[in-house]
Parts: sequence; structure tokens; C-alpha cells
Amino acid sequence: MDRMTDRRIRTRADLGDIAFDGVGLVPVVAQDSATGRILMVAWANLEALERTLETRRLHFWSRSRGELWMKGETSGNTLDLVSLHSDCDADTLVALVRPAGPACHTGETSCFGEGAGPRTEGTLPAVWATLVDRATTRPEGSYTVRLLEDPNLRVKKLGEETAELVQALAQGDAARATEEAADLLYHTLAALLAEGRSLDDLLSELDQRR
Repeated sequence: MDRMTDRRIRTRADLGDIAFDGVGLVPVVAQDSATGRILMVAWANLEALERTLETRRLHFWSRSRGELWMKGETSGNTLDLVSLHSDCDADTLVALVRPAGPACHTGETSCFGEGAGPRTEGTLPAVWATLVDRATTRPEGSYTVRLLEDPNLRVKKLGEETAELVQALAQGDAARATEEAADLLYHTLAALLAEGRSLDDLLSELDQRR
């Protein structure tokens, strides 16, 4: 993968590079790590960012109340931190998060309405949500349930789908290669779910390698 400038904020020491404004604040954009949807924007000071890194939940500074606050402290609609990043000037931050409920006080998913970010939740998150639903409801006759319950079948199908993708690529069959890649991705996601991993775990790993 391409090596890009890493502006991730991992520790308190990294906070020293942030260009806070004249009153010690910096805007923080909260973005859903799974869908890419912009959820909300709020202000944070050094203390709020320190609390965010410590608790892995977004904290902000209220300019109107003059106090520290945690998103979801009263509503339960918290924003769990996946990673925190600064822009090239270090005067704006993006927090990739896992939202526990709607981000907006109106009850909407995003403070920016339906037009912010993807028009839908995205195909990959939708596939993952279906897998999780099958794991929870265990409908009779579900192929996904069979995969989740049979580790030997999972490994076998991963091998078969990989071989079929390789064969399609070797034969220059682009259409079939796309189909086989989709099959392989589905079986990979099912295998990760069976091992107790999540789509966020996969996307975070890819983000670290980017």
C-alpha cells in the first residue's frame, strides 16, 4: 500500500503538536469509521482530548457552558474512538468512531442530515450487518449459519474461493474474477465474525497500513 503521512494522534505527547486557537480550542469532526458518514462537529480543548485518549470515548469542551462533556453522557449515544487524526496544519481533527446510537440531539444519525456522507450505510457495512443478524437469529437453512457453526467448512470454502479467483485472473476473465472476489470477501467476513472479530477491526487494520 502507498505510504502516506501518518497524522494519527496516539498518545498525550502527540497532543503537543496541535495548533489550538487563541482560546485553546480545536474543532473535532466525528466520522463513522464503518460508513464514512460525517456525524457531528464540536470543539475540544487539551483536557477533552486527553480524556478522549484515556477513555476511548469522545469528550469535548462546551463553549456555552464552559465545561468538559462526554458525548452520550446522558443519552447513552456515545462515540467510541477508533482513531484520532489531525489535518496538515494540525488545526482541525478527525475522530473515526463507532457510534452507539444517533449522534444528533434530534435523534437523527448525523447532525448534517441524510445528505452527509454516503447516501446509504454502504454495501460492506450492510453485508456485515446481515452476517451479524444471521449469527444472532440463526434462521433455519441459512448458509451463513452453517459457515459460522462449522470451522472446517469455513476453511474449505476460503480455499475454494481463493483458487477460483486465482483461476479467473489467470484466464483473464474479468467478469468472473469480480464475482469470485465477492464470494471470497463474503467468506472472509464470515470467518472473521466466527473468530470474534468485527468489520471495524478489519477496516482499522487497513487504515494502519494505508
